[in-house]
Amino acid sequence: MAKNNHKKVLMIIAHDIFRDEEYLQPKEILSKAGVKVVTASTSLDPATGKLGAKIKPDILVKDARPEDYDAVIFVGGKGSRDYFNDPAAHALAKGAVAHDKILSSICSGTGILAKAGVLKDKQVTSFPAEAEIIERQGGHYTGKPVEIDGRIITANGPDAAAGFGEAIKKMLLK
Repeated sequence: MAKNNHKKVLMIIAHDIFRDEEYLQPKEILSKAGVKVVTASTSLDPATGKLGAKIKPDILVKDARPEDYDAVIFVGGKGSRDYFNDPAAHALAKGAVAHDKILSSICSGTGILAKAGVLKDKQVTSFPAEAEIIERQGGHYTGKPVEIDGRIITANGPDAAAGFGEAIKKMLLK
């Protein structure tokens, strides 16, 4: 496990109503593999998941720099829509692509990537409600549980959280 301690990922959660399992399951998978997980949100006060999880963010989204991480992960849930038009979230997504980092999102989080303009001609999945946004921004919505296109990994919702975490881990630890 020690050999993976140099890997570091940024998980971005909404301050209110993120999907607990979309954060907790991938975080556990990555942490067990020796990956350092840093959590970002819009406030450093504890964030609240839809199912009641309380998570203390490590950093503010506006202060995070994509070049400091091996992967940038946007967690879904209704609250993630707060990032759809957030310049700091868009800068993280664009920066991850520009620095050839792994960029990933689950559920409604994929809408953030679409709005950031980084999904053009990419095969992606998300919560079905975001399919129209993805298509309108030039992405190709597939509806699969987990989709990988280059260094972009997307998943469709809570049931895919473990598979999403495993896909990120596999690409991260290649």
